[in-house]
Amino acid sequence: MRRMFAGVVVAMGLAGFAGAAEAKGCIKGAIVGGLAGKAVGHGFAGAAAGCAIGRHQANKRDRARNDAVQPVAR
Repeated sequence: MRRMFAGVVVAMGLAGFAGAAEAKGCIKGAIVGGLAGKAVGHGFAGAAAGCAIGRHQANKRDRARNDAVQPVAR
Protein backbone atom coordinates (compact mmCIF):
# COMPACT_ATOMS: atom_id res chain seq x y z
CA MET A 1 0.00 0.00 0.00
CA ARG A 2 2.86 2.38 0.79
CA ARG A 3 4.43 1.67 -2.59
CA MET A 4 1.23 2.53 -4.42
CA PHE A 5 0.79 5.72 -2.37
CA ALA A 6 4.39 6.75 -3.08
CA GLY A 7 3.82 6.14 -6.80
CA VAL A 8 0.70 8.30 -6.80
CA VAL A 9 2.51 11.10 -4.95
CA VAL A 10 5.42 11.04 -7.40
CA ALA A 11 3.07 10.93 -10.41
CA MET A 12 1.06 13.88 -9.12
CA GLY A 13 4.25 15.83 -8.47
CA LEU A 14 5.56 15.18 -11.96
CA ALA A 15 2.19 16.02 -13.50
CA GLY A 16 2.64 19.58 -12.29
CA PHE A 17 5.75 19.97 -14.44
CA ALA A 18 4.25 18.59 -17.65
CA GLY A 19 2.95 21.08 -20.20
CA ALA A 20 -0.12 20.59 -22.33
CA ALA A 21 1.91 20.31 -25.54
CA GLU A 22 4.13 17.63 -23.99
CA ALA A 23 1.19 15.37 -23.22
CA LYS A 24 -0.16 15.24 -26.77
CA GLY A 25 -0.46 11.55 -27.64
CA CYS A 26 1.15 10.46 -24.38
CA ILE A 27 -1.99 10.07 -22.29
CA LYS A 28 -3.80 7.77 -24.71
CA GLY A 29 -0.61 5.78 -25.39
CA ALA A 30 0.12 5.41 -21.68
CA ILE A 31 -3.37 4.11 -20.99
CA VAL A 32 -3.24 1.54 -23.78
CA GLY A 33 0.36 0.57 -22.99
CA GLY A 34 -0.37 0.31 -19.28
CA LEU A 35 -3.31 -2.00 -19.86
CA ALA A 36 -1.32 -4.16 -22.26
CA GLY A 37 1.65 -4.21 -19.88
CA LYS A 38 -0.59 -5.06 -16.91
CA ALA A 39 -1.80 -8.14 -18.79
CA VAL A 40 1.76 -9.51 -18.86
CA GLY A 41 2.83 -8.16 -15.46
CA HIS A 42 4.72 -5.04 -16.53
CA GLY A 43 2.19 -2.23 -16.28
CA PHE A 44 4.62 0.63 -15.62
CA ALA A 45 6.97 -0.38 -18.45
CA GLY A 46 3.99 -0.72 -20.78
CA ALA A 47 2.73 2.74 -19.82
CA ALA A 48 6.15 4.29 -20.41
CA ALA A 49 6.52 2.61 -23.79
CA GLY A 50 2.95 3.54 -24.74
CA CYS A 51 3.63 7.16 -23.86
CA ALA A 52 6.77 7.23 -26.02
CA ILE A 53 4.98 5.63 -28.96
CA GLY A 54 1.98 7.95 -28.55
CA ARG A 55 4.27 11.02 -28.63
CA HIS A 56 6.05 9.70 -31.71
CA GLN A 57 2.77 9.13 -33.54
CA ALA A 58 1.45 12.58 -32.55
CA ASN A 59 4.64 14.25 -33.81
CA LYS A 60 4.43 12.30 -37.06
CA ARG A 61 0.81 13.40 -37.58
CA ASP A 62 1.73 17.03 -36.85
CA ARG A 63 4.62 16.95 -39.33
CA ALA A 64 2.42 15.43 -42.02
CA ARG A 65 -0.30 17.99 -41.37
CA ASN A 66 2.18 20.89 -41.52
CA ASP A 67 3.76 19.59 -44.73
CA ALA A 68 0.34 19.29 -46.37
CA VAL A 69 -0.72 22.80 -45.37
CA GLN A 70 2.44 24.79 -46.14
CA PRO A 71 3.40 24.95 -49.83
CA VAL A 72 7.05 24.50 -50.76
CA ALA A 73 8.74 27.81 -51.68
CA ARG A 74 10.53 27.82 -55.03
